[in-house]
Amino acid sequence: MSGERVNIGIIGGGLMGREIAAAIRRWPALVDHPVDPQLVAVCDINPAALEWFERIDTVRLTTTDHHELLADPTIDVVYIAVRHDLHEQLYIDTIRAGKALLAEKPFGIDRAAADNILAAIDETPGAFVRVSSEMPFFPGAQWAVDYVRSGALGRIIEAKCTFLHASDIDVAKPLNWKRARKFCGDAGVMNDLGMHTWHVPLRLGWTPERLMGVLQDIVTERPGPDGNPAPCDTWDNAVIHSWATHDGAAFPLATETKRIAPGEKNTWEFEAIGMDGGVRFSTKNPKEVQVFAFIDVPGVGREQSWQRVDAGSQSVWPTVTGANFESGFSDAILQMWAAFLAERAGRLGERFGTVRPEEAALTHRIFAAAAASHDSGAFASVS
Repeated sequence: MSGERVNIGIIGGGLMGREIAAAIRRWPALVDHPVDPQLVAVCDINPAALEWFERIDTVRLTTTDHHELLADPTIDVVYIAVRHDLHEQLYIDTIRAGKALLAEKPFGIDRAAADNILAAIDETPGAFVRVSSEMPFFPGAQWAVDYVRSGALGRIIEAKCTFLHASDIDVAKPLNWKRARKFCGDAGVMNDLGMHTWHVPLRLGWTPERLMGVLQDIVTERPGPDGNPAPCDTWDNAVIHSWATHDGAAFPLATETKRIAPGEKNTWEFEAIGMDGGVRFSTKNPKEVQVFAFIDVPGVGREQSWQRVDAGSQSVWPTVTGANFESGFSDAILQMWAAFLAERAGRLGERFGTVRPEEAALTHRIFAAAAASHDSGAFASVS
């Protein structure tokens, strides 16, 4: 490849670390991308997690100490996927080491942590930081974003963005860090999954002005390390009803993040409906985008219609994949990294980008307002 060589380091060799490593190996699928990334280093406190990366011939450093990885002057970009309570220190260390950073959500365990990370960015000349959120990089999601930006909705009536799992419906599932407040944070499922539901609304300019949070702690105990019941003290499901503004008109915006949504595995959905049009997309059917329009039906007259259109494979950055083929999660990961590295290189242009630090920090204010609203039973302002 002829693009600029960029050396990547990963801190956190778990599920998402391996997914990112696989995406980098698929880089030749991108057409004329300005960057040629190479995974060269991996850090994890568990030596066993590093063994998987031995199959990648470009990796020349594996370590259990993140300071060793950050001290390597040849590493340009670092991706970090660790527990939420570890975000603040690792992110700040990475920024101050002069590395570009793709950070995992929720960008610190709480608002104070996010603000400290923002301060480190401001204090570090040339710092480039973005936050991971891959679901909006499905082609159908991009179609939906472009539809809204086109003005086809007219006056917006309502919008919704959801992210749904059923991974916690099994009450015998052992307790892990995502189900413990001290590691996951007071926001619970909102910290873990909420960025997925706010990336697109915030990028469209739909900052909530006041909101109502409806939160559920459904499974309050899970088997601990010794098999005995242990407290499971995070929110399992969270629904946020808010008021936002589009083209000067207020409208209701709802987001849902759920770990107990029966029948779901990993579903992201977006819907926006207006007086003149509407658009829907769900990863349950990644090929399909639904568009609302008024149409002339022969022999009947003017009618309302939800029309189904196949989106194909092309997203933010063009690929060698046939345009008629469907896209999946791994493709969305690849597109997210394509957008991140292109933006770092100053070549993203007007294309849809990864989450900005200020957007990630704003979600902590949203989650705190949702919790306050849940406690009071009244609308809360986002401050």
